[in-house]
Amino acid sequence: MALDEELIARCKAGDTVAFRELFRLHRADVARLVQRMLGRPTDVDDVVQEVFLQVYRSVGDFQGKSRFSTWLYRVTVNVVLMHRRAARSRPTLVEQPEGMTPRDPDPLPDEQAARHARVQAFGRLLERISEKKRTVFVLHELQGLGAAEIADVVGAPVLTVRTRLFYARRELEAMLKEEPTLAALVPETAAPEDES
Repeated sequence: MALDEELIARCKAGDTVAFRELFRLHRADVARLVQRMLGRPTDVDDVVQEVFLQVYRSVGDFQGKSRFSTWLYRVTVNVVLMHRRAARSRPTLVEQPEGMTPRDPDPLPDEQAARHARVQAFGRLLERISEKKRTVFVLHELQGLGAAEIADVVGAPVLTVRTRLFYARRELEAMLKEEPTLAALVPETAAPEDES
């Protein structure tokens, strides 16, 4: 994107107004990715702030070999993973899992409660798969990135990304059957057995 290139050049020259504009343009995308990877809206703002602090510190290292958004996703994934590791090492007294409930204008209360329960359940399932698989799944299925771009973000070969995505989907599909609120979403792929 030409605007990104211009803003990055200005940022490298020390223009703080350009950095604020870069933040304004990309904050929502970064926040969405952070929330999808963390599943806890309480930490999103802090992590987004940390992401852009890292961007500010290292924008001079951006060489333009990939799109800025790819580089930004790589920084975001790294900050989220560091945050998750740090959170695991801190003791917690009470953890209140909160979902990534999408905003819907005027949903009926029972629809809103059912949606919230499904989002909570899916978030719990995502927590059960490995970080590498979860990262690839979130980037592909929820952020819409292709395998090649994800490979750039996570620093792995495209084949590895596809393999992780395959196994993430497979594990999640198997776990869907265990979650009562999500079991109905599992496609019936097995043909009925012949009783002869």
